[in-house]
Amino acid sequence: MKIYHGSYLMVKEIDLSKGERYRDFGRGFYTTKFRLQAESWAKRIGTKHGNSGFVTEFEFNETFFDPSRKYNVLRFEGYTNEWLDFVVLNRDDKFIEQRHDYDIVEGPVADDKIQFRLRQFLNGRVSRERFLKELSHHEETHQICFCTLKSLQTIEYISNDVIFDIEDIGEKIIEKLMLEKQIDEVLATDLFFNSTTFADLEIEATQLCKLSLQEIYEILKLELKKQ
Repeated sequence: MKIYHGSYLMVKEIDLSKGERYRDFGRGFYTTKFRLQAESWAKRIGTKHGNSGFVTEFEFNETFFDPSRKYNVLRFEGYTNEWLDFVVLNRDDKFIEQRHDYDIVEGPVADDKIQFRLRQFLNGRVSRERFLKELSHHEETHQICFCTLKSLQTIEYISNDVIFDIEDIGEKIIEKLMLEKQIDEVLATDLFFNSTTFADLEIEATQLCKLSLQEIYEILKLELKKQ
């Protein structure tokens, strides 16, 4: 199964120590089977870091859900009582340590649309029954959290890096500039070919041409933004 991670950068090497505490399923590396959901995550966190965000793709072998594979797995089929209790457990900031010992946890997301009502539930202003009834009408979401070093052995990074020749790069980046900045081809061509990014592409030692097209484009955008 293909799974996706949205962030402000491409993630080729996973460092669990950088994961945030007090998330739905505790500290871990979060992914989703829904690419659009990952793109939304990437856009949101990318905006905070001055770029458009990146989606990294992985392959997950679903056979590791099987108990015979000896991974400690917890799976929620939907917004259930058990899911709610588990989210509340992990979001309790009175504790520093991880609140569970699962390797992999799968289930729906307590996204931004839910957070306000979740706080009301925790404050006793919304009953459990009413909160879960509202969630039954919520759009489908999905996340898989890899919580341990052992669990990272179940996923494999899928490289989307393509080595283009400069002509291919130029054509695609000019198209992106025209679309995003709503400018004509002449101006977009001038911006690209007069940029330091283009000059660096021609220098083999920079290794810039070995980056993905999106990464090169983000470098160009940052350069143009500073002008």
